[in-house]
Amino acid sequence: MAIQRPKKIRLGDLLVEQKAITEEQLMAALDTQKSTGNKLGRELIESGYISEDQLLDILARQLNIDFIDIRSYSINPETVKRIPEVQARRFRVIALAEEPNHILIGMADPTNIFAYDEVSRLVGKPVNLAVVKEDDLLKAIDSVYRRTADISNFAAELGQQISAVEGSTADRTVSEGVTDAPVVKLLHTMLEDAVQVNASDIHIEPDINELRIRFRIDGTLRVQTTTDHRISGALISRLKLMSGLDISEKRLPQDGRFHIEVRGNRIDVRLSTLPLPYGESAVMRLLNQSAGLLGIDQLGMPDTLVKKIRKISRSPHGLMLVTGPTGSGKTTTLYALLSELNNPEVKIITVEDPVEYRLNGVNQVQVNPKVELTFGRVLRSVLRQDPDVVMIGEMRDQETIEIGLRASMTGHFVMSTLHTNDAISSALRLIDMGAEPYLIAGSLRGILAQRLVRRICSSCAATDTLDSATKLMLEDMENEVQGVTFKRGSGCRSCNDTGYQGRIGIYEFLQMDTELIETLHNGDLIGFSNMAKSRPEFKSLMQSAYELAAKGITTVDEVIKVGYGMEI
Repeated sequence: MAIQRPKKIRLGDLLVEQKAITEEQLMAALDTQKSTGNKLGRELIESGYISEDQLLDILARQLNIDFIDIRSYSINPETVKRIPEVQARRFRVIALAEEPNHILIGMADPTNIFAYDEVSRLVGKPVNLAVVKEDDLLKAIDSVYRRTADISNFAAELGQQISAVEGSTADRTVSEGVTDAPVVKLLHTMLEDAVQVNASDIHIEPDINELRIRFRIDGTLRVQTTTDHRISGALISRLKLMSGLDISEKRLPQDGRFHIEVRGNRIDVRLSTLPLPYGESAVMRLLNQSAGLLGIDQLGMPDTLVKKIRKISRSPHGLMLVTGPTGSGKTTTLYALLSELNNPEVKIITVEDPVEYRLNGVNQVQVNPKVELTFGRVLRSVLRQDPDVVMIGEMRDQETIEIGLRASMTGHFVMSTLHTNDAISSALRLIDMGAEPYLIAGSLRGILAQRLVRRICSSCAATDTLDSATKLMLEDMENEVQGVTFKRGSGCRSCNDTGYQGRIGIYEFLQMDTELIETLHNGDLIGFSNMAKSRPEFKSLMQSAYELAAKGITTVDEVIKVGYGMEI
């Protein structure tokens, strides 16, 4: 293909001429564009007037260039880095392949002549263009421009600095306090890389000979780097300073938090330290406050379940529980409900440890055991504040449970979380923790149990041929195998060769009815459990996971993981 500078074209006129959109649709998109600021092509796609594939195909034919699906394109990371990351993101371009006489550049908007000229200047050789999908391009940029090498380099630099200062300690290294110190650069780069790959946690773990830094991505820990164990003291001390903790205390666990701006995102970091034989371990939980809260419609729940939960959450009184292990998305669900209920006519008070997200219009209280501001003490005062809705971060002891139950019986709608495996066992767990069955029966409206399972990467999804042992495990869980086509990810650049990308919720919902309430009131726990399972509308977590696998959304491995964690 001959190398030539792209022609300036009027996109709207071209699409009308090709009868891809109408004149009326073009005018409507141009009018909307004034308020959104989107490029015309993006506005037409988001308005539903044309698909992205149609638009890019027309552009490719008009400009006589290729339309490349970079999800399956073999990209050389060194070639990609011929264009600096800042310019790649700014101009929405990616270097795909390099030949002696030219370089192939993928562009989301190949009509952008200014971007073409800048890229040509940067690479210093003739440019051949191809058009690519913008979302795929951004994912490829996130994947290739990782900060792994920088993290290792800054860690090595910090180790050398510690070695060079005779008799220095980690704390002394930190006390230099300059913004370009290796420890500062290392932490910022680590956080930047974690945000880029949507990590939920960063683990810093000192061992006898090395320091491990691991990221939790889609629920799975992955080693980011291993480095000199001597730098752990500097890292932990710096994190303690940022969190307002005592850097001299190394014998006891400490908890703190701090905020940081990373790539234009405001990140709330919760820090937990723990003394180990070879230093202190630290875990940082990352909460992206700039991402915004999800609505209940965006959680992946079936429509029928969304309607049930909405109906219960609008009850004038009663208790609703959200249950599951740590990291199962309970807080996300509760905040989605709070966002829906939050309006000027409703007074909402939350009691949390800690407050995860700040909500305008909601009165949020963070407990502080150090000054005896406990859940129980706060709740007794909260009920004198005339709330309509009360959210309790966690039902963790008998006092909290009893106050919450009584509040739900006296004109307040109460929401809370509980650490149990499924919905049915949650009511029984409340009894085990000392609550009276009649109180639970009179208050409980519904229990939502949830988990997060990993999504199959859409870029490398392929048919999964199950072996006989896996089929047998599925059949043991009373799942259908014959005639069902399952999928799994084969591993690609988009998913870092894991076969998974992102997670989705699975749900088990138990709605209390007259028979269940009466059975629970009488203290017949076995009868309550059997009756709940026999409800025709009841669907277990394992069944929810299986349905997603049968639709090709998750894998059989994820179903088995859920199934073997439940009572079968």
